[in-house]
Formats: sequence, C-alpha cells, structure tokens
Amino acid sequence: MEKTIEDPPTSAVLLDHCHFSQVIFNSVEKFYIPGGDVTCRYTFTQNFIPRQKDWIGIFRVGWKTVREYYTFMWVTLPIDLNNKSAKQQEVQFKAYYLPKDDEYYQFCYVDQDGVVRGASIPFQFRPENEEDILVVTTQGEVEEIEQHNKELCKENQELKDSCVSLQKQNSDMQAELQKKQEELETLQSINKKLELKVKEQKDYWETELLQLKEQNQKMSSENEKMGIRVDQLQAQLSTQEKEMEKLVQGDQDKTEQLEHLKKENGHLFLSLTEQRKDQKKLEQTVEEMKQNETTAMKKQQELMEPRNKKAALTVEEQLAREVERLKAKVEAGKACFLEKYKECQRLHKQIRQLRAAALDENFDLSRRLSEKKMIYNALQREKERLEGENDLLKRENSRLLSYMGLDFNSLPYQVPTSDEGGAGQNPGLVYGNPYSGIQESSSPSQLSIKKCPICKADDICDHTLEQQQMQALCLNCPICDKIFPATEKQIFEDHVFCHSL
Repeated sequence: MEKTIEDPPTSAVLLDHCHFSQVIFNSVEKFYIPGGDVTCRYTFTQNFIPRQKDWIGIFRVGWKTVREYYTFMWVTLPIDLNNKSAKQQEVQFKAYYLPKDDEYYQFCYVDQDGVVRGASIPFQFRPENEEDILVVTTQGEVEEIEQHNKELCKENQELKDSCVSLQKQNSDMQAELQKKQEELETLQSINKKLELKVKEQKDYWETELLQLKEQNQKMSSENEKMGIRVDQLQAQLSTQEKEMEKLVQGDQDKTEQLEHLKKENGHLFLSLTEQRKDQKKLEQTVEEMKQNETTAMKKQQELMEPRNKKAALTVEEQLAREVERLKAKVEAGKACFLEKYKECQRLHKQIRQLRAAALDENFDLSRRLSEKKMIYNALQREKERLEGENDLLKRENSRLLSYMGLDFNSLPYQVPTSDEGGAGQNPGLVYGNPYSGIQESSSPSQLSIKKCPICKADDICDHTLEQQQMQALCLNCPICDKIFPATEKQIFEDHVFCHSL
C-alpha cells in the first residue's frame, strides 16, 4: 500500500452515514489489465466543495469502514471551482501499488473528515480473455484495414530507419556520455583528494592553532611569573640598596671611629714621648743619686771617726731613704711606661683589625651588589627576550588566523604586537635560525677572552669560580641563553627541542 507522505484521514463512519452521490466516477472499466497504471476520472457535483486533505482510495467490495482501503491517492484541488472543466478531475494509480488478485474493487472518494462522498461501480484486475471479444467486420472494412496495415508497415519501416539513426545517435551519445562520466569520475577523484588535503590542512591548522594557543598561554604565564620575579628582585634590590646605604653609613661611622682612634693614638704617642723624657730624667736623677751616693760613701768614710760617728749615721740613713725613694719612683715610672706601651700596642692591633674588617665588609658588599645587579640585568634581558618571543608568536598566530579566514580580534587572548620582535632574524624563517645561538656561543674568540664581571681580571678569580659553580647547578640554553635549574632537566630538554621545530 502506498504511504508516501502520511496516512489519509479516516474514521469509523458506517455506510448509513455516507453520501455516495456528491462525487461521480466516470469511465470506470469492468476490469483492468495487471501491470499497467490505472487512471481514475471523477466529477464534482454542484453542491460539493473539495478540500485539501481529500483522497481517493481503492476498496475491496464488501468494506465496512474507510480504514479498510488497499491504496490511495491525494486529490488535486482545482484552481477555479466555477469553471466547468474544473469539475472534472482525475488521478493515476501506479501499477506497483495496485492489487494482484482477481477480487472485485471500487473507487471511493473520502473527504478530510473521513466521510465517503462518492463510490464507483465494481471492477477487477485480470488479463483480457479472447472469449470476451466478438469481432464483426465487412469487406470494406477489411480493405480499409489492409490499406491501413500498408500505411502502418511503411510507417513502421520509416520508424525502423529512424530508430537505426536514433540508435547510432544514442551510441554516439553513449560514448560521449561515457567519456563525460570518465571525466566526471576523474574530477570527482581529484575533488575528493582536494577535499582530503583541505581537511588535513584544516586539521593541521587547527592543531597548530591549539599549540599556538597553548604556547601563548604558557608565554603569558611565564611573562606573569617573570614580572612577579622581576618585581621581587626589584624589591630585593631596593632592600639591598638600603642595606648598602646602612653599611656605607656604618662604614662612615667606622671611619670616624678610626679617625678618633688615630687621634687617641697620637695623644698616647705624645704621652709615651713624655714618659720617655721623664724616664731619661729619672735615669739622670739615678746617675746623680749614684754620684751622690759615692760622695756620701766617701763622706761616710771620713765620718767614720768616733767623734763624728753619730752625725754620719744620721746622714747615711737620710741618704738611704733618699735612695729608696728614688728607686721606688723609678720602678713606678717603668711600670707606668710598660702599661702605656701595652695599651698603645693593643690600640694599634684593634685599629688594624677594624681596618681589615671594614675593607672585607666593603668588598663583600660591593661583590654582592654587583652580583645582584648582574642577576637583575640577566632577568631583565630574559624578560625582554620572552616579550619578543611572545610578540613573534602573536604575529604568527594572527598570520595563521588570517590565512584560515578567522578574525583575530574576536579571540580572548588579544595582545598588541611589538615591532621589535624579530628584527635580527631571517625573515624567511618563522622562528629564526635555531643554530645561530650555537654557532655564536661556540666561537673561539668568545671562549678565549673571559674577564671577571666584578673585578675585571683576565685570570680566574674567586668570582669566576663562584659563577662556574652556579653554572654547574644550572642548565643554560645554548640558543636563547635561558637558565633552568638542574632539577628541571626534562623541561630544559623540551625547551631546546622546541627551537628545532
């Protein structure tokens, strides 16, 4: 059964409620030959108005409801119902959907409410029998038939000639069609290959675009981290500068203290000179006392006489007391001189220690400040290099997006590009020459001449050894001079591998 669009509207209305006279079926045969299309002609009565969902079905005789149709066709609505020709309509049933048995069937017109508005006489689907044909002819009709047969034979011969010509044309057209089909197949294969290439290129672009987005996000995060690191280093540098100022102020205080100690040393030296002068005076006094003692001894011998014995004892005692007093004074002067000399030596030693400590501290602070400045400059260069790489990636990203027909301004990661991104690189290379950094870093002129950035010495010094130790703990990229910690070896290898892409 035919259900090309949808099932027709039906209902359970019985035959008593049907109006079979509103649509009249015309020229209905008693039987139709199987294998051929059937044309159903019908006429609308004056009071009947067709609607859009009306349909004509083929029902087996004896049906009870309109749901028992075998097949159906939708009714074509006429343009003008007032026209007489519009009242007469027809539909054609295809042979594929017609019944295959020899039962009796009839046409029925059903409106969109499921009500039957007309029915035809019964008919069958069966082949034609010769017994049903009765032929009655006359002599004149036979002559006419013979003349007609001759004309038909002549026409048939013309048709055969025309058929041969048409067959030749058909063969030519078939050959041309075959050629066109081959060309079409070739074009289709080329088109498929081009579509595959376009699809692969599109997938490649999408993959590259995703990689560029990921690299852009990584660069943005690295830039943010580097910015935070630079801010921290700037804050640390400012703190170091403040500490340096404090140390310089302390150095000035130590210098002032050193000057004060120098002045005290001068005073002590003057005091020591005076002590030496007093010592000389005491030595002269001791000599004089020795001479006086000698004179006194002589006088004592002279007074050894009995009459002057008492007076000599008195003079001897006085001289002895005087000698003891002078000896005590000399001992006190020596003790004071030794004490002052020790104090002077101690002050000299303290001055030397303070001077050496101040020099060491100043040298250490200068070295630390130079190292901090070198680290800051290296980080600043690294930041500028990352910004250049970021700008280069932005330009490459915008180029790919414009090549793919996308709008770069609609993307969420818009960043204004810089004009200095790849100034020194080959314009034919997207990411520059990946081996230029290796060639420059391996040149003998740069390896043969090395100076310490702190003390400017040509030979190896303590600062060079410290830098070598720091380089041993770090991984330096031979292309872009980026520094990685030794614990991040895998990240360093991935970074170096990215330069070769």
